[in-house]
Amino acid sequence: MVPMGSAERLLPADRNRIGKQIVLPWKKSLDICLGSIKTRLGRSVVTLLGIVLAIAFLMSILTSRAAIRNLTEQNDPHINVLLTQHASVDVIDPKSIAHKQQQDIWLLTLSLLVALVGIVNSMLMSVTERFREIGTMKCLGALDAFIVRLFFIESTIQGVVGTLVGMPIGFLLTYLRMAVTFGFGTFRYGPLLAETAVNIVICMFVGTVLAVLAAWWPARVAARMQPVEAMRVEE
Repeated sequence: MVPMGSAERLLPADRNRIGKQIVLPWKKSLDICLGSIKTRLGRSVVTLLGIVLAIAFLMSILTSRAAIRNLTEQNDPHINVLLTQHASVDVIDPKSIAHKQQQDIWLLTLSLLVALVGIVNSMLMSVTERFREIGTMKCLGALDAFIVRLFFIESTIQGVVGTLVGMPIGFLLTYLRMAVTFGFGTFRYGPLLAETAVNIVICMFVGTVLAVLAAWWPARVAARMQPVEAMRVEE
């Protein structure tokens, strides 16, 4: 045990050894996060549902735009009439297409903001449920960076899982709706699949970033927590 006030007299090698003792490896951090998700499964499901719904809506918008673009490029009069009736798109008027895209962007932005607020609220509630756990880790020497790392790993796991679940839901529901309306054989599947691959990359990026951004403020709250105050909280 190093006496209080003597840390500044330690050699660099000693400081490195102490740092390695109080910073757990990434594998242990991952085990702690997985255990926390299992313990608070209900809270984790609420956070996960927020990400699933946001990514499903994002994938739905992207799939709908790809399908409409795919159909308009065919320049089929019958399909153009159906697009005007069911998709509110006038293929002859570029302003109609631009207006439809602006509406999609606004709806998508609002849905992502709502999902972000919901995830932040859920994770803040998770912090309050883990006061004693966080206080115990800090009393044992856990650094603030380690506490932040736990929340970011946990949120990243939920972001990836939620994205993987939300993408097929958004794609399948939108594609089936478009296919029933316009016919399964009307699509050119080569370009559609190429755009879908790009949309998958976009959804993975947005889902991960959404989860990480949502974890930023709760992680700071947890890291700033004083160990003595945390240990006083009764579960």
